[in-house]
Amino acid sequence: MSEKQQLINTGRYLMSNQLAWGTSGNISARIGSNQMIITASGTYMANLGEEDFVECQIDKGEIEGKRKASKETPMHLGIYRQRKDAQAILHSSPFYTTLFACSNEPILSELFVETMYYLEDIAYVDYYHPGSQELADAVTEQAPHANIIIMRNHGVVVFDDSVSEAQMRLETLEMACRMILKAKESGVQLQLIPEKTIKSFLEDSFYKPRKKVSSKFLI
Repeated sequence: MSEKQQLINTGRYLMSNQLAWGTSGNISARIGSNQMIITASGTYMANLGEEDFVECQIDKGEIEGKRKASKETPMHLGIYRQRKDAQAILHSSPFYTTLFACSNEPILSELFVETMYYLEDIAYVDYYHPGSQELADAVTEQAPHANIIIMRNHGVVVFDDSVSEAQMRLETLEMACRMILKAKESGVQLQLIPEKTIKSFLEDSFYKPRKKVSSKFLI
């Protein structure tokens, strides 16, 4: 399946599962060592077609074709430049994740199997206007340190070594935020997994190869 078709399928999935809404958000994939495709400006992720993507050179940021690329293209370029392991980037504003992005509530990774794995590394950046160079610079600075970057009062950007893994990372994040909020609402006390057990799970359980941020991924 081509990278475009994977992103088309992901756009539909994000919309149908309330992981994105309206025309907010943008998604991209690396298609070569120095090329990426990203959704064009104003596209609706539920109805993406082959023509709704713009090709862009990663090193110089040069756009190919007549369509206007997403205004968040500089943010995507910054991540790809910093992380040679990043093959797909998803930016959206899911309800529960965005609620946490608008608060000081911590996002816990010590809850269940998927959170231990997918939420191990989370970074935060302050609010900057969408599409601004300031936002791109802040995200780029944090890209070497995390696989999830929460943008205060805005949303989130996640990246991984495949489109499907990036989608799972985003879905796990939204699930965790929803669980934490629902527990607070109902007075349920969440029992966290001990740090020793988490370390054992990540290093010894063979659930999946650990994707802890490492200098080996940096360009």
